[in-house]
Amino acid sequence: MSRSIDFRPSAEDERILREAARPGESTSDTLRRALRLLDHERWLGQFHADAEKIKNEDLGAEPDAW
Repeated sequence: MSRSIDFRPSAEDERILREAARPGESTSDTLRRALRLLDHERWLGQFHADAEKIKNEDLGAEPDAW
């Protein structure tokens, strides 16, 4: 399924796109890379939240599973 998303960048958006673009990279490629980075940052945030929840877990105190 191919879907187009319309985007009218503000002046600030244009500046960010110009500064973030790699040589020869299209605006679409820059936006794709930014979306993947955003997704990764979200994943890292969840990773850190999960790690914080279990930081005091002592696996040595648990019985062996086998």
